Amino acid sequence: MTTTTTTAGKLHDEVRALARERDAVILAHNYQRPEVQDVADYVGDSLGLSQQAAATGNSVIVFCGVHFMAETAAILAPDKTVLIPDPDAGCSLAASITADQLRTWKREHPGAVVVSYVNTSAEVKAESDYCCTSGNAQAIIEAIPADQQILFLPDLFLGLWLEKVTGRKLTIWLGECHVHAGIRPADLERWQQEAPDAELLVHPECGCASQAMAFANDRTHILSTEKMVRFAQQSPKQRFLVATETGILHRLNREAPGKHFEAVRDDAVCKYMKMITLSKLRDSLRDEQYRVTVDTDTANRARKAIERMIAIS
Repeated sequence: MTTTTTTAGKLHDEVRALARERDAVILAHNYQRPEVQDVADYVGDSLGLSQQAAATGNSVIVFCGVHFMAETAAILAPDKTVLIPDPDAGCSLAASITADQLRTWKREHPGAVVVSYVNTSAEVKAESDYCCTSGNAQAIIEAIPADQQILFLPDLFLGLWLEKVTGRKLTIWLGECHVHAGIRPADLERWQQEAPDAELLVHPECGCASQAMAFANDRTHILSTEKMVRFAQQSPKQRFLVATETGILHRLNREAPGKHFEAVRDDAVCKYMKMITLSKLRDSLRDEQYRVTVDTDTANRARKAIERMIAIS
């Protein structure tokens, strides 16, 4: 056993012991480092982790993800202590719109329904009518009366994909995830040429998602990360190319063993997701740092949009 493996194993044991001592549940997003996923109580996408945060009986929630996710947990579980191991773990997509910008946008479109992707700050959620994730965005759009104008934010590519699958015209904010925007149509063209036997799993935030829909074959699937896992488990195929942040490959390999998963782009890595390490997680539990809170008024308003998201799921 190497020194690195031994150290990771020791940290893993420390984290689990501290979690028991602190009555803490550890939630980890699918894009987290493999060793962080392995020590977590629950690993999932934004929707699944939000549901776990709302339902947990533990007194402490340690969120291994990015800041807006920990905020969502704090909103849904106001009586719990919510910690994030690195307070600087942000999100380029969430940073693409502020509450002030949204208020201005709403004034320009009076009467419109605001649907905010979960990748937004608590203040933006508080200005929204609905939240959504990639897994339930289509259902939420389809639940809104057809004669209502919809302001969809902040992800441009997810919005364009939603227009195609729902047939609705949306007013879309021009934000993007820097990782998913970097996965381009040319990457899919390479897949078509080099791996015709593989299933292609594409996240709808990707810059290539709309083109992927145009492929006239049954091997291209636009899915949230959670649906990618379920699809791979059930598919009889053995080879999969995955167009999203590379952290999902660890969970895919673990939960669909014996199958082969390859990233469409090896550089599709979110630096913010990778900021959380086992040692930071250990320190967060040991020292009860860094606490994430949302003021009561903002939380109450944001909770309505989040609860509508969960109800429609």
